[in-house]
Amino acid sequence: MGKEFVMKEEISLFKKSIKSFADKEIAPFYDQWEEKGIIPRTLWNKLGEAGLLCVDIPEKYGGIGASVHFSARVVDEFNRLGYSSLAGNVAVHSDIVAHYILNAGTEEQKAHYLPKMASGEYVGAIAMTEPGAGSDLQGIKTYARKDPSTGHYIINGAKTFISNGQHFDFVIVAARTNPDAPASKGTTLFIVDAKREGVIKGKKLKKMGLHSADTSEIFFENVQVPSTQILGELDKGFVILMKELPRERTIACGGMEGILEMTIHYLHQREAFGKPLSRFQAIRHKIAEMTAEAKINRVFAEHCLDLLAKRELSTADASIAKLSSTEAQGRIVDGCLQLFGGYGYMEEYPVARAYRDARVQSIYGGTSEIMKEIISRDVLGK
Repeated sequence: MGKEFVMKEEISLFKKSIKSFADKEIAPFYDQWEEKGIIPRTLWNKLGEAGLLCVDIPEKYGGIGASVHFSARVVDEFNRLGYSSLAGNVAVHSDIVAHYILNAGTEEQKAHYLPKMASGEYVGAIAMTEPGAGSDLQGIKTYARKDPSTGHYIINGAKTFISNGQHFDFVIVAARTNPDAPASKGTTLFIVDAKREGVIKGKKLKKMGLHSADTSEIFFENVQVPSTQILGELDKGFVILMKELPRERTIACGGMEGILEMTIHYLHQREAFGKPLSRFQAIRHKIAEMTAEAKINRVFAEHCLDLLAKRELSTADASIAKLSSTEAQGRIVDGCLQLFGGYGYMEEYPVARAYRDARVQSIYGGTSEIMKEIISRDVLGK
């Protein structure tokens, strides 16, 4: 019990340090970044200097060596404070790409990439989704052919919806290496440096929300990659993907909690018919419903983080967390916008941005429909 109390105290202090960083380095500029459509590359260096990248990576590789609970708080707090565009990109870098390398990389790969990721010198990305495949990883067409004369692999293909697609210094690429086998047994992961000839950063994609989030296309035209850049084993990329997917789907609940805090403050300030909106029963009951939903999802999300810390989180439980929390976030932000009335539809009110930003949560990282399929297979079998 004492250990749990100490962790809660440490997490509380860590959250304050995240907010302090955000107040100084993000809040004064975030609106400009949203208008411009991208967060500056220099912010990554500042995040690294502040110790907010790769928090749960071991100290020997440049991280802090904290538990996953601390790493989750970085993304959680950025979401709670309304900086969802940044939160998603940091999650990909610190909570996904770094752990692919930590758990599947060679010692040389870990020693080279992880310290630079923790400092912000390198920004990481992962390229799985393709224009014609979407959530179906079995349908990827990007391929890597081995050149017998050099022993290198030559990668050709296109990827889309890539987080950190403009700023990345390296990207983990899923490519078919055995065309005669199904993708699950013939796909390999490669670590590809951005400076390699033939790596083309495509246009930054314009999105309905998350305007300053760095999301792009990437093209690979005869990109030569040494075999030492294989992540894991040849043709075993799907094994790594399946092991790491649960981590991708542990959704922090900061976004829905943040918008609820903002709405509650607004309801106390705004009046109608001579009294604050917070005094009307219909509004009070709506807030009660949304608060209950947020708290229930928070409890299960924390449970999943506990399981993840012990390496016991199943794909099904992670999928339940993602399905439930992202769908709940959509309902809550919609309900909050409604309580703002006409002002909620105005761009100057953060609730409008929160509404746009929340919509993609049930799409990326595996759509709600895919989550339902995974959960139903676990419950009912194939």
